[in-house]
Amino acid sequence: MPKKLQLEFSSIFGLLLLVLSIWAIANELREYNYHDIFNAIAAIPQQRLAWAIGLTVFGYIVMAGYDILGFAYINRSLHWQKIALTNFISSSFSNTIGFALLTGSAIRYRFYSKWQVSRIAIAQIIAFVNFTFWLGMFTVAGLIFLIHPLKIPTQLHLPFTTVRPLGVIFLCLILIYLIASFTIKQPLIIRNHEFRFPSFPISLMQIIISSLDWMFAAAVLYALLPTYTPLAYLDFLGIYLLAMFAGIVSNVPGGLGVFETVILLILSAKISAVAVLGSMLAYRGVYYFLPLLLATGLLTFDEIGGGRRQEAE
Repeated sequence: MPKKLQLEFSSIFGLLLLVLSIWAIANELREYNYHDIFNAIAAIPQQRLAWAIGLTVFGYIVMAGYDILGFAYINRSLHWQKIALTNFISSSFSNTIGFALLTGSAIRYRFYSKWQVSRIAIAQIIAFVNFTFWLGMFTVAGLIFLIHPLKIPTQLHLPFTTVRPLGVIFLCLILIYLIASFTIKQPLIIRNHEFRFPSFPISLMQIIISSLDWMFAAAVLYALLPTYTPLAYLDFLGIYLLAMFAGIVSNVPGGLGVFETVILLILSAKISAVAVLGSMLAYRGVYYFLPLLLATGLLTFDEIGGGRRQEAE
């Protein structure tokens, strides 16, 4: 593709992302009136809100490990600040808007191609990142579902009464993956391109980074629950993972509606439904809405800077 055409495509795509981010923000405000969001956050003790914001920051820092590890997997180097910037913007968009394979992948392609990373390398990183995301889910959920097998609400119409069978399935998949990473050494050749199975150390790091990501995300909402909540973090982690799994499988943007429904179905017997909803509104604001605003600002700044560079050329 000619350089001029690439630049034009990049600019058009950047503008499309900006429009998409505005739509996502408007959608958040339409589903949850901004007065409700601010009132829910205002009702939370400042110390707990500070904890939630701090945990969100650490969570997004951990997410940068996905792409950093991806570059280690393909034996390529890129400045960590560029990787962190790309990961933050792509994660903010895909977390809030959903359709991670479309939004997050497109953003990664836009930025990494600008920094001369080849298409095949970008494709490998995208596949690596998306696969790593599920490794953490299966690992943490597998362990929690096995140790704390909570009952599945009948409204979900799953073929199990508890999550323990899911836990066994998830852990078996992780075990198979680790065994394969230790034993499979031969690369897979597709159209003259080599795809290697991650080494055992990289596979372990995938599981650690993704598991931390999931645990930080759950901790943000846990910190925002009412102080009188009669629920230990590990018990809540299982509820959170089940709700997120249902939301992701539904492929609704950000799991909107599905996630809240599962949480409310399980927690409403222990906590006031109004209090739970208020905490989840605050969670949406802190973990999704604020990072998306910052990512949109960074994307806008990059677009303006890119436009100026094109004019200079």
